[in-house]
Amino acid sequence: MSVHVSAHPLVAHKLTLLRRQETEPTKFRDLVREISQFLLYEATADLPLAPRPISTPLAAMEGQRIGVRIGLVPILRAGLGMVEPLIELLPTAHVWHLGLYRDHHTLEPVTYYNKLPAQPDIDVCLILDPMLATGGSAVAAVDVLKAWGAAQIKFLGLIAAPEGVERLRQAHPELPIHLAAIDEQLNEKGYIVPGLGDAGDRQFGTG
Repeated sequence: MSVHVSAHPLVAHKLTLLRRQETEPTKFRDLVREISQFLLYEATADLPLAPRPISTPLAAMEGQRIGVRIGLVPILRAGLGMVEPLIELLPTAHVWHLGLYRDHHTLEPVTYYNKLPAQPDIDVCLILDPMLATGGSAVAAVDVLKAWGAAQIKFLGLIAAPEGVERLRQAHPELPIHLAAIDEQLNEKGYIVPGLGDAGDRQFGTG
């Protein structure tokens, strides 16, 4: 498994603003959008290209297009904020939702929604979840996608705890993980420290 933590100065700058307790939901959503697009650039740097003949105003030429079909799989509900900014860059991507929530007593994931089609019709799945905390939801999402028949899977998240990264590494050692930061630890309630609180609540003004 390869873990990629962005070293881009703009990501570090925007992540600091995202973490601030004073950042209101509207600005929080804007920052999630911007950081997600930076992470997508890095996570898709190895996508294969295919030829695409075109005509410019001056001459015919052979251009290039993305040579694989991409699917976005946000984990509800926090992952929803990462979908729209990625669709702006990948307008032909498919979007499927997985509903997973963490039981606050066991800290384990519970699946409540799955609308994947009967057969996979994409080549690369990008799992979207802002926080990789215990790793339970991420592992469960990868399990679902592998059972479905997904050929290649990557995880995109904003902030991770070392415990979550290790759990995902143990369960799916081949999986690439793309993050903006890895923080210190989980607290006794399973929240990332220093983290940013509950990403879903902060995006949607609940909690």
